[in-house]
Amino acid sequence: MSKFNLEDHRYDGTRKFDIKKTKTRFPDIYESREEYEQMQEDAAKELDELQSKMYAHNRYGLLVIFQAMDAAGKDGTIKHVLSGVNPVGVKIHSFKRPTETELSHDFLWRSNVVLPQRGTITIFNRSYYEEVLVVKVDPSILINAQRLPAELTSDLPKLWKQRYSDIRHLEKYLHRNGIRVIKFFLHVSKEEQAERLIERIQDPSKNWKFEEQDVKLRDKWNEYMEAYQDCINSTASKKAPWYVIPADDKKNMRLTVAKVLTAELKKMKMDFPPEDQARSEELHHFIDVINAQNEQ
Repeated sequence: MSKFNLEDHRYDGTRKFDIKKTKTRFPDIYESREEYEQMQEDAAKELDELQSKMYAHNRYGLLVIFQAMDAAGKDGTIKHVLSGVNPVGVKIHSFKRPTETELSHDFLWRSNVVLPQRGTITIFNRSYYEEVLVVKVDPSILINAQRLPAELTSDLPKLWKQRYSDIRHLEKYLHRNGIRVIKFFLHVSKEEQAERLIERIQDPSKNWKFEEQDVKLRDKWNEYMEAYQDCINSTASKKAPWYVIPADDKKNMRLTVAKVLTAELKKMKMDFPPEDQARSEELHHFIDVINAQNEQ
Protein backbone atom coordinates (compact mmCIF):
# COMPACT_ATOMS: atom_id res chain seq x y z
CA MET A 1 0.00 0.00 0.00
CA SER A 2 1.39 3.40 -1.01
CA LYS A 3 1.89 6.14 1.57
CA PHE A 4 0.02 9.29 0.66
CA ASN A 5 2.04 12.47 0.40
CA LEU A 6 0.06 15.58 -0.46
CA GLU A 7 3.15 17.43 -1.67
CA ASP A 8 3.75 14.86 -4.41
CA HIS A 9 0.65 16.16 -6.18
CA ARG A 10 0.77 19.86 -5.28
CA TYR A 11 1.98 22.59 -7.63
CA ASP A 12 2.04 26.07 -6.13
CA GLY A 13 4.54 27.86 -8.34
CA THR A 14 7.63 26.66 -6.45
CA ARG A 15 8.41 23.92 -8.97
CA LYS A 16 7.67 23.28 -12.62
CA PHE A 17 5.07 20.82 -13.80
CA ASP A 18 6.43 18.53 -16.54
CA ILE A 19 3.51 16.55 -17.92
CA LYS A 20 5.70 14.02 -19.74
CA LYS A 21 7.40 13.07 -16.47
CA THR A 22 4.19 12.90 -14.44
CA LYS A 23 2.63 9.47 -13.98
CA THR A 24 -1.02 8.74 -14.60
CA ARG A 25 -1.04 5.80 -12.18
CA PHE A 26 0.56 5.23 -8.79
CA PRO A 27 0.57 2.39 -6.19
CA ASP A 28 -2.70 1.78 -4.39
CA ILE A 29 -3.29 3.66 -1.15
CA TYR A 30 -5.76 0.95 -0.12
CA GLU A 31 -5.25 -2.82 0.27
CA SER A 32 -8.72 -4.17 -0.51
CA ARG A 33 -12.12 -3.13 -1.75
CA GLU A 34 -13.40 -3.23 1.83
CA GLU A 35 -10.62 -0.92 3.00
CA TYR A 36 -11.27 1.42 0.07
CA GLU A 37 -14.95 1.66 0.93
CA GLN A 38 -14.15 2.30 4.60
CA MET A 39 -11.59 4.98 3.68
CA GLN A 40 -14.10 6.62 1.38
CA GLU A 41 -16.78 6.56 4.08
CA ASP A 42 -14.39 8.02 6.67
CA ALA A 43 -13.26 10.74 4.26
CA ALA A 44 -16.86 11.69 3.42
CA LYS A 45 -17.71 11.94 7.12
CA GLU A 46 -14.70 14.14 7.83
CA LEU A 47 -15.47 16.38 4.85
CA ASP A 48 -19.05 16.77 6.06
CA GLU A 49 -17.84 17.79 9.53
CA LEU A 50 -15.40 20.32 8.09
CA GLN A 51 -18.03 21.74 5.75
CA SER A 52 -20.48 22.07 8.66
CA LYS A 53 -17.86 24.00 10.57
CA MET A 54 -17.28 26.23 7.52
CA TYR A 55 -21.03 26.82 7.22
CA ALA A 56 -21.33 27.77 10.89
CA HIS A 57 -18.17 29.89 10.85
CA ASN A 58 -19.46 31.73 7.76
CA ARG A 59 -16.21 33.55 6.99
CA TYR A 60 -14.67 31.39 4.26
CA GLY A 61 -15.89 30.00 0.98
CA LEU A 62 -14.19 27.31 -1.10
CA LEU A 63 -13.99 27.05 -4.88
CA VAL A 64 -12.91 23.62 -6.14
CA ILE A 65 -12.11 23.34 -9.84
CA PHE A 66 -11.90 20.07 -11.77
CA GLN A 67 -10.21 20.01 -15.17
CA ALA A 68 -9.41 16.95 -17.25
CA MET A 69 -9.66 15.31 -20.61
CA ASP A 70 -12.96 13.58 -21.38
CA ALA A 71 -13.56 10.28 -19.51
CA ALA A 72 -10.94 11.08 -16.87
CA GLY A 73 -13.57 10.70 -14.16
CA LYS A 74 -14.60 14.19 -13.10
CA ASP A 75 -18.29 13.37 -12.63
CA GLY A 76 -17.67 10.18 -10.69
CA THR A 77 -15.04 11.77 -8.48
CA ILE A 78 -17.31 14.67 -7.55
CA LYS A 79 -20.17 12.24 -6.86
CA HIS A 80 -18.16 9.86 -4.68
CA VAL A 81 -16.07 12.40 -2.78
CA LEU A 82 -19.04 14.60 -1.85
CA SER A 83 -21.58 11.82 -1.35
CA GLY A 84 -21.73 12.31 2.42
CA VAL A 85 -21.58 16.09 2.55
CA ASN A 86 -24.73 18.04 3.44
CA PRO A 87 -26.03 19.38 0.08
CA VAL A 88 -27.10 22.64 1.75
CA GLY A 89 -23.46 23.71 1.85
CA VAL A 90 -22.37 22.46 -1.59
CA LYS A 91 -23.17 23.69 -5.08
CA ILE A 92 -22.00 22.07 -8.32
CA HIS A 93 -21.76 23.85 -11.66
CA SER A 94 -20.96 21.96 -14.85
CA PHE A 95 -19.79 24.25 -17.62
CA LYS A 96 -20.80 23.05 -21.07
CA ARG A 97 -20.30 24.84 -24.36
CA PRO A 98 -20.97 28.57 -23.82
CA THR A 99 -24.42 29.86 -24.67
CA GLU A 100 -24.98 32.84 -26.93
CA THR A 101 -25.55 35.02 -23.85
CA GLU A 102 -22.31 33.82 -22.26
CA LEU A 103 -20.37 34.41 -25.47
CA SER A 104 -21.61 38.00 -25.48
CA HIS A 105 -19.73 38.66 -22.23
CA ASP A 106 -16.07 38.57 -21.22
CA PHE A 107 -14.55 35.11 -20.75
CA LEU A 108 -14.77 35.17 -16.93
CA TRP A 109 -18.38 36.35 -16.73
CA ARG A 110 -20.24 33.04 -16.70
CA SER A 111 -18.13 31.66 -13.86
CA ASN A 112 -18.06 34.90 -11.85
CA VAL A 113 -21.82 34.90 -11.41
CA VAL A 114 -21.74 31.51 -9.65
CA LEU A 115 -18.73 31.92 -7.37
CA PRO A 116 -19.14 30.46 -3.86
CA GLN A 117 -20.86 32.25 -1.01
CA ARG A 118 -19.28 32.33 2.41
CA GLY A 119 -19.80 29.13 4.32
CA THR A 120 -20.22 27.05 1.18
CA ILE A 121 -18.22 24.88 -1.18
CA THR A 122 -18.73 25.40 -4.91
CA ILE A 123 -17.52 22.78 -7.39
CA PHE A 124 -16.71 23.77 -10.96
CA ASN A 125 -16.84 20.78 -13.33
CA ARG A 126 -14.70 22.49 -15.96
CA SER A 127 -14.29 26.22 -15.55
CA TYR A 128 -12.79 29.43 -16.90
CA TYR A 129 -9.66 27.36 -17.54
CA GLU A 130 -11.33 26.07 -20.69
CA GLU A 131 -10.46 29.50 -22.08
CA VAL A 132 -6.73 28.67 -22.01
CA LEU A 133 -7.16 24.99 -22.86
CA VAL A 134 -9.85 24.28 -25.46
CA VAL A 135 -9.66 27.78 -26.89
CA LYS A 136 -5.86 27.70 -26.99
CA VAL A 137 -5.87 24.43 -28.93
CA ASP A 138 -8.54 25.84 -31.27
CA PRO A 139 -7.99 29.64 -31.35
CA SER A 140 -10.55 30.04 -34.16
CA ILE A 141 -13.09 30.14 -31.31
CA LEU A 142 -11.78 33.58 -30.39
CA ILE A 143 -12.89 35.02 -33.71
CA ASN A 144 -15.84 32.85 -34.77
CA ALA A 145 -17.59 32.33 -31.42
CA GLN A 146 -16.28 34.93 -29.01
CA ARG A 147 -16.06 37.60 -31.72
CA LEU A 148 -13.05 39.37 -30.25
CA PRO A 149 -11.73 42.38 -32.19
CA ALA A 150 -8.97 41.57 -34.68
CA GLU A 151 -6.39 43.69 -32.85
CA LEU A 152 -6.78 41.46 -29.77
CA THR A 153 -6.26 38.19 -31.65
CA SER A 154 -3.37 39.28 -33.87
CA ASP A 155 -0.80 38.31 -31.22
CA LEU A 156 -1.92 35.00 -29.68
CA PRO A 157 1.09 34.45 -27.37
CA LYS A 158 0.36 37.84 -25.84
CA LEU A 159 -3.34 37.03 -25.51
CA TRP A 160 -2.65 33.79 -23.61
CA LYS A 161 -0.28 35.57 -21.24
CA GLN A 162 -2.97 38.18 -20.61
CA ARG A 163 -5.56 35.50 -19.87
CA TYR A 164 -3.21 33.71 -17.47
CA SER A 165 -2.67 37.06 -15.77
CA ASP A 166 -6.42 37.71 -15.57
CA ILE A 167 -6.97 34.30 -13.97
CA ARG A 168 -4.15 34.79 -11.45
CA HIS A 169 -5.56 38.17 -10.46
CA LEU A 170 -9.08 36.73 -10.09
CA GLU A 171 -7.84 33.96 -7.80
CA LYS A 172 -5.74 36.39 -5.76
CA TYR A 173 -8.79 38.64 -5.44
CA LEU A 174 -10.92 35.73 -4.23
CA HIS A 175 -8.30 34.77 -1.63
CA ARG A 176 -8.24 38.35 -0.35
CA ASN A 177 -11.98 38.08 0.18
CA GLY A 178 -11.91 34.80 2.10
CA ILE A 179 -12.70 32.56 -0.87
CA ARG A 180 -10.09 29.81 -1.14
CA VAL A 181 -9.35 28.19 -4.50
CA ILE A 182 -8.18 24.61 -5.09
CA LYS A 183 -7.67 23.26 -8.59
CA PHE A 184 -7.49 19.61 -9.68
CA PHE A 185 -6.12 18.25 -12.95
CA LEU A 186 -7.19 14.61 -13.23
CA HIS A 187 -4.33 13.22 -15.31
CA VAL A 188 -5.46 10.24 -17.38
CA SER A 189 -3.36 8.44 -19.98
CA LYS A 190 -4.35 8.33 -23.63
CA GLU A 191 -4.59 4.52 -23.46
CA GLU A 192 -6.85 4.50 -20.39
CA GLN A 193 -9.05 7.17 -21.91
CA ALA A 194 -9.43 5.03 -25.04
CA GLU A 195 -10.63 2.07 -22.96
CA ARG A 196 -13.16 4.22 -21.14
CA LEU A 197 -14.49 5.79 -24.32
CA ILE A 198 -14.96 2.35 -25.91
CA GLU A 199 -16.69 1.11 -22.74
CA ARG A 200 -18.91 4.18 -22.85
CA ILE A 201 -19.93 3.37 -26.44
CA GLN A 202 -20.66 -0.28 -25.63
CA ASP A 203 -22.65 0.35 -22.45
CA PRO A 204 -26.27 1.48 -23.16
CA SER A 205 -26.41 3.14 -19.73
CA LYS A 206 -23.36 5.27 -20.58
CA ASN A 207 -23.32 5.83 -24.34
CA TRP A 208 -25.59 8.86 -24.00
CA LYS A 209 -22.50 10.59 -22.63
CA PHE A 210 -20.47 9.87 -25.74
CA GLU A 211 -19.91 12.59 -28.33
CA GLU A 212 -18.07 12.34 -31.64
CA GLN A 213 -16.17 15.42 -30.53
CA ASP A 214 -14.44 13.26 -27.89
CA VAL A 215 -12.77 11.25 -30.66
CA LYS A 216 -11.82 14.34 -32.65
CA LEU A 217 -10.10 15.86 -29.64
CA ARG A 218 -7.89 12.79 -29.31
CA ASP A 219 -6.23 13.79 -32.59
CA LYS A 220 -4.90 16.82 -30.71
CA TRP A 221 -3.84 14.98 -27.57
CA ASN A 222 -0.29 16.34 -27.60
CA GLU A 223 -1.54 19.91 -28.07
CA TYR A 224 -3.86 19.49 -25.09
CA MET A 225 -1.09 18.09 -22.91
CA GLU A 226 1.09 21.07 -23.78
CA ALA A 227 -1.80 23.44 -23.05
CA TYR A 228 -2.36 21.83 -19.62
CA GLN A 229 1.33 22.08 -18.80
CA ASP A 230 1.50 25.76 -19.79
CA CYS A 231 -1.75 26.50 -17.96
CA ILE A 232 -0.69 24.88 -14.68
CA ASN A 233 2.78 26.44 -14.71
CA SER A 234 1.32 29.87 -15.50
CA THR A 235 -1.44 29.89 -12.86
CA ALA A 236 -0.17 27.78 -9.95
CA SER A 237 0.36 29.79 -6.76
CA LYS A 238 0.57 29.17 -3.03
CA LYS A 239 -2.85 30.77 -2.57
CA ALA A 240 -4.46 28.88 -5.46
CA PRO A 241 -2.52 25.64 -5.96
CA TRP A 242 -3.00 22.97 -8.57
CA TYR A 243 -3.13 19.31 -7.61
CA VAL A 244 -2.24 16.90 -10.40
CA ILE A 245 -3.94 13.59 -9.59
CA PRO A 246 -3.11 10.36 -11.45
CA ALA A 247 -6.46 9.25 -12.88
CA ASP A 248 -5.93 5.82 -14.43
CA ASP A 249 -7.17 4.20 -11.21
CA LYS A 250 -10.46 5.77 -10.16
CA LYS A 251 -10.39 4.55 -6.56
CA ASN A 252 -6.92 5.97 -5.91
CA MET A 253 -7.95 9.19 -7.61
CA ARG A 254 -11.09 9.62 -5.48
CA LEU A 255 -9.30 8.91 -2.20
CA THR A 256 -6.50 11.31 -3.10
CA VAL A 257 -8.90 14.11 -4.00
CA ALA A 258 -10.74 13.59 -0.70
CA LYS A 259 -7.46 13.70 1.26
CA VAL A 260 -6.43 16.92 -0.48
CA LEU A 261 -9.77 18.61 0.22
CA THR A 262 -9.64 17.56 3.86
CA ALA A 263 -6.08 18.83 4.27
CA GLU A 264 -6.88 22.17 2.63
CA LEU A 265 -10.03 22.70 4.71
CA LYS A 266 -8.08 22.01 7.89
CA LYS A 267 -5.73 24.88 7.03
CA MET A 268 -8.60 27.36 7.38
CA LYS A 269 -8.95 28.93 10.82
CA MET A 270 -12.55 27.90 11.36
CA ASP A 271 -14.58 27.15 14.44
CA PHE A 272 -18.15 26.97 15.60
CA PRO A 273 -19.53 30.21 17.11
CA PRO A 274 -18.41 30.58 20.76
CA GLU A 275 -20.98 29.64 23.39
CA ASP A 276 -22.83 32.59 24.87
CA GLN A 277 -23.87 31.99 28.51
CA ALA A 278 -27.09 33.99 28.30
CA ARG A 279 -28.08 32.30 25.04
CA SER A 280 -27.20 28.90 26.51
CA GLU A 281 -29.50 29.48 29.49
CA GLU A 282 -32.26 30.63 27.14
CA LEU A 283 -31.91 27.50 25.02
CA HIS A 284 -31.99 25.23 28.06
CA HIS A 285 -35.25 26.93 29.08
CA PHE A 286 -36.78 25.64 25.84
CA ILE A 287 -36.00 22.07 26.93
CA ASP A 288 -38.44 22.55 29.78
CA VAL A 289 -40.97 24.06 27.40
CA ILE A 290 -40.67 21.11 24.98
CA ASN A 291 -40.98 18.55 27.79
CA ALA A 292 -44.04 20.38 29.13
CA GLN A 293 -45.65 20.24 25.70
CA ASN A 294 -45.36 16.45 25.78
CA GLU A 295 -47.46 16.39 28.94
CA GLN A 296 -50.31 18.43 27.44
